[in-house]
Amino acid sequence: MKIFYQMLSIAALVAVLVGCCNCRAVQKKNQKPLEGTEWQLVQLGGESIQPVEGKYTIQFFAEENRFAGVGECNHLTATYSTNEKRDLVLENAGMTRMMCPNQEAEDRFVEMLNKVTRYDMDGQMMMLFAENDLLAVFQAKQ
Repeated sequence: MKIFYQMLSIAALVAVLVGCCNCRAVQKKNQKPLEGTEWQLVQLGGESIQPVEGKYTIQFFAEENRFAGVGECNHLTATYSTNEKRDLVLENAGMTRMMCPNQEAEDRFVEMLNKVTRYDMDGQMMMLFAENDLLAVFQAKQ
């Protein structure tokens, strides 16, 4: 029983030390802002996406709360609203209507954007959620 309490104490100490590591401070320092950053899709619906220049990017602009993006071949635009809880609502969406070589992938991308209810940030990554379900992960473009 004594060994059990010693192991429990060691586990608690390790948990405290890991929780206090400076990696969180480094992530916060390197975190990109939602607005003004170009975001490249790297994961959609749990599947990794190979980034392709000029495709599957989104951007948020503070002036007029404007959202812009590019799917497989179509351009998207909308207005957005957010708050301190990182709720995110895209409204008044519009897009060009060209047929894309990979229309199925573009349809999945647009469908995902229509479901977004909030976002979260982790360093150079932005995650989009529908409630608590992770929909997509974007990486800040350099």
